[in-house]
Amino acid sequence: MPLGILTDLYQLTMAAGYFEAGKAAERATFELFVRKLPRNRNFIVAAGLAQAADYLLNLRFTPEEIDYLRSLPHFARAHAGFFEMLAGLRFTGDLFAVPEGTPLFANEPFLTLRAPLIEAQIPETYLLSTIGFQSMIATKAARVVKAALGRGVVEFGTRRAHSPEAGVLAGRAAYIGGCEGTSNMETGMRFGVPVFGTCAHSWVMSFPHEREAFKRLQNLLGESTVYLIDTYDTIEGARRAAELGRPLWGVRLDSGNPMELAPAVRKILDEAGLRDAKIMITGDLNEHKIHEMLAARLPVDSFGVGTELATSADAPTLGVVYKLVELDYSGTRRYTLKLSEDKRTLPGAKQVFRFADHDLLARASECPSCPPGSPPSEALLRPVILGGELVEPLPSASEARKHSAESLAKLPAACQSLFEPHDGWNVQISMELECLYERVKRGVAE
Repeated sequence: MPLGILTDLYQLTMAAGYFEAGKAAERATFELFVRKLPRNRNFIVAAGLAQAADYLLNLRFTPEEIDYLRSLPHFARAHAGFFEMLAGLRFTGDLFAVPEGTPLFANEPFLTLRAPLIEAQIPETYLLSTIGFQSMIATKAARVVKAALGRGVVEFGTRRAHSPEAGVLAGRAAYIGGCEGTSNMETGMRFGVPVFGTCAHSWVMSFPHEREAFKRLQNLLGESTVYLIDTYDTIEGARRAAELGRPLWGVRLDSGNPMELAPAVRKILDEAGLRDAKIMITGDLNEHKIHEMLAARLPVDSFGVGTELATSADAPTLGVVYKLVELDYSGTRRYTLKLSEDKRTLPGAKQVFRFADHDLLARASECPSCPPGSPPSEALLRPVILGGELVEPLPSASEARKHSAESLAKLPAACQSLFEPHDGWNVQISMELECLYERVKRGVAE
């Protein structure tokens, strides 16, 4: 569906101004990145590229949207040609981006967009929103999965997400970050993410007796049965589940003190010969609570994490920015930068080269050498769209999840600490990029 109007007003007032000033033909390069990581994050897992590419490939304005713009006082002086231009607007530029699932650090571009100035300006709002949100959730998921030490983690947060669509994309991003699946059905259908879930407390309460509720569920779900055993009395619920026996996957604890209940439930299941029945814990979990449970050696097999994951509660925003770094017009290139305090930017299009033990943020035209005998560096920003056309099909959510796991495994342990902020990864700036910054800075200052 066309999403041109899904933007901020000032993107369109600037577009009208560019048109009036004769700047529409200038070719702009923008980069999307974070200036600094949230205080309790040591990396950011990039996510949201699929939605960003889909937006650009379908960027357009409907007649109804253009009529709405014409009605606003902000465009009362806009030339009629501006609205005609919007009616035919399509993205004809280039998009370079890091693959979804790639861990990034401060000042490293998630993506670089190069296009005629108006085509490059209007997408800012959408790109910041989808990349920022999904990367935030994917990063939180990576932390939760790290804490789970190989036990399964399912994303259960749609009901607490900031909108239904946020819930859909949170499920996708959490899967990329390492969760084994989601409770959100649309996420499963749209993105091929495995779905999990069986029943709520209302199921148990709808029957006059808990045992009948369990039996009816077992008749329906067979091997996929997960009994929710804490509606009334958790220990009695566990005994009833044990009496019914197989087929079942296991039981879920959603309230009470898991430090006391999980061992007691495990004992009941084992004594009934159900040693393969699993225990899932849900209910206001996060990476720190999961870490405490496993440090206490609780017999837990799986976790369902909702609110704190789907909202990234301890770091609910990601300060992504989208900045102009160069302009081309009639064969002349002009590099751009900001010099304001705490918000400086580096000029020129860039590339991130990942070595075995550090990153190099360099100019896009550079080709850094590697020390003899060391593995070659990897250029992280890759072509996604060229000339308005998708270069090749993007990886699936499952493929992005695999890439995330492989990439995170290569980071040092300090980077993956759940407790202390740690500068565990060295990001260097190339000499060429430093020299360009100083040269442009002097030119602007003069």
